Amino acid sequence: MTGIAVALAVAAGLAGAVQAAVMGELGERAGIFPALAFSGIVSVVLGLALLLIAKQSFAGLADVVRQPLWLWTGGALSVLIILAITVASPRIGLAATLGTLIALNLGMGAAIDRFGWFGLDRIAIGWPRMLGLAFLGVGAALTLVKSA
Repeated sequence: MTGIAVALAVAAGLAGAVQAAVMGELGERAGIFPALAFSGIVSVVLGLALLLIAKQSFAGLADVVRQPLWLWTGGALSVLIILAITVASPRIGLAATLGTLIALNLGMGAAIDRFGWFGLDRIAIGWPRMLGLAFLGVGAALTLVKSA
């Protein structure tokens, strides 16, 4: 199962850059909020189709509804992320958008690991990880600098 998880993470990493580029262009052509709304519709349709294929029913949705509301924030956070890449990509560039997003994703991920937030196991953050995060932060900041 670890191999599948790594393969999905790799695919999502590649897809994230393409998504940011595509959403930026769609937002420019059709408008930011129509692009955002349509992206949500596509996500719902594909998510329901995958649920039907995997489970042959919609029964799992009832289990989700019974979970605490704070666990539902993933959907809202997805909207924020898609809105951000739709607005930022054409304005600050794809590399700066993704550099900022990735650096802050990893920084927040390290904090979540360190403190065990959201029910996850605590994972120590040693100096190599801290140094890597610092380099990522510097790299993201440099992508925001306009060249002459």
